[in-house]
Amino acid sequence: MPTYTVHEPPPTRGDAASNPERFLFVRDGFHFWAFALAPLWLLVHRLWLALVIYVAVSAVIGAALYATGAPLLAKTLVGLPIALLIGVEAAAIWRWTLTRRGWKMLGFVVGDDAEAAEQRFFSEWTRMAREVPPPAKAELHFTAPMRRGPPSPTDIIGLFPEPGRSR
Repeated sequence: MPTYTVHEPPPTRGDAASNPERFLFVRDGFHFWAFALAPLWLLVHRLWLALVIYVAVSAVIGAALYATGAPLLAKTLVGLPIALLIGVEAAAIWRWTLTRRGWKMLGFVVGDDAEAAEQRFFSEWTRMAREVPPPAKAELHFTAPMRRGPPSPTDIIGLFPEPGRSR
């Protein structure tokens, strides 16, 4: 089942919170249209900086291949991994742009499609809103972990077997 990340836009002027109708669900995974038509996909999703970077990198690579007199097969073999990378990382590029624009990631949800993911997210979101009262403004005090002496040569960090014992 696909996983979606849920993003909340920054509130508009005069609003204390964002309108839930404006929440955006970004599907993780491979995006075929970003692979097949990367510039068009970036334009449709208004990922301007990513589009500029893509065009600049493509132009530099194209100029280098043209200057070396590379055949069409070599150009294709160079362009295919770039297109594959855009298709695989399309969701990450989209999330990065949303974060740059001030959108806040609320979490992730699993669903068969975007509509099922939205229904699942909002049903859980409304349930949580009814159950949990807003937290009181209290200061939290955190203390750093303290070491109680110098490390010994037998200290082991992680889930490793203790020294001297059989496995």
